[in-house]
Amino acid sequence: MLAELSAADKLEALDAHPAIGARAGLSERSAAEQGADADPVILTELAYLNQVYEEKFGFRFVVFVNGRQKLEILGVLRGRLERTREEELETALGELVAIARERWERG
Repeated sequence: MLAELSAADKLEALDAHPAIGARAGLSERSAAEQGADADPVILTELAYLNQVYEEKFGFRFVVFVNGRQKLEILGVLRGRLERTREEELETALGELVAIARERWERG
C-alpha cells in the first residue's frame, strides 16, 4: 500500500509525525510513547540532530519509540544520518507503519 502513495504523500505522512523529543503539541498517546526522560542536554541534541536530519533528507525523522529512552533514540538518529536519502525514506516509512500497527493492535 505504501508503494502506491505518491512521493508527496509519503513526505506528508512523515512530516505529520511529531518530532522526537518535542514536548509541545503532542497527543496524550505520543507523549506517553516518547516517555518522560527529559534530560535537557539530550533534548537539546535531539532537537539539533532532528534539524540536521530534516535538512539532509527533506522529511521528519520517524522512529518507533514506545518507551525507549531518548539516549537510545539519539544513537539511532546519529546512525541514520549516515544513510542515503533512499535508504532513509524506506526506513522512515517502515517505522511509521510499525507505529501505526502497534497503536492499532493496542486499540
